[in-house]
Amino acid sequence: MLLEKDYKPLAMQYFLDTVQISRPSLPVSVTFESPALEVMTDLRKIQAAVISPETPMETANIYMIQRGVRTLLVMHDNESLVGIITATDILGEKPMRFVQQRGVKHNEILVMDIMTPLNKLEAISLEDVEHARVGNIIASLHESGRLHSLAVDNTTHIGLSKICGIFSWTQIEKQLGRKITIPVKVAKSFAEIESSLIAS
Repeated sequence: MLLEKDYKPLAMQYFLDTVQISRPSLPVSVTFESPALEVMTDLRKIQAAVISPETPMETANIYMIQRGVRTLLVMHDNESLVGIITATDILGEKPMRFVQQRGVKHNEILVMDIMTPLNKLEAISLEDVEHARVGNIIASLHESGRLHSLAVDNTTHIGLSKICGIFSWTQIEKQLGRKITIPVKVAKSFAEIESSLIAS
């Protein structure tokens, strides 16, 4: 017997009518006054999309498309965070700059070459998030000039922080049901891409 004790089997049923498949619920609609937690991708409930720093950038892009995400957490084998890579990193000016500076081919670029490293990442305390509104998150992203931010739980162990959530500009826009003005630093980067394309 495979089981250690006798478990009662559950009743089985056959399908007689039309059968549909459950789909994930749509993101909750929010306003600027909604709790910030409503626009946070909660990594305590959803498996984080992670990738190795040695992965080719093009593979990371395919993985993002397959997972339907725009951000990947870059992790070492020991499961410690080393950075993040976003769709903006891959599709923006970073790869072009790296190719020009290093003289490599586009398909030779690795995640570690264009990711935002850990020492340059900004995060918002989960304690602050729990008392914040969506408007506070938008203001924070505007201030930092970024399209993504992490939420960090500092209450786990002394000296150990855990990333517990991600805020995404596009996700917030989707839940608000409207576009918001892109942060200044990001808008400048887009302008740089446009000018480099015109010049070439």
